[in-house]
Amino acid sequence: MRLNCGDIAPKTANYKVIDQNGKVIGSVHMQEGETLPPTQQSGCHYEVDRG
Repeated sequence: MRLNCGDIAPKTANYKVIDQNGKVIGSVHMQEGETLPPTQQSGCHYEVDRG
């Protein structure tokens, strides 16, 4: 599931920060219902870390 900054975390989990090329450049731990923070680079998005 692709999420963007400002979206609401659908569940408590670690979320990978993915750049424009599909590379993981970081992660954040979010609680369900929290707002995903801005990424440090434009064009990035979040995905739930399933690993």
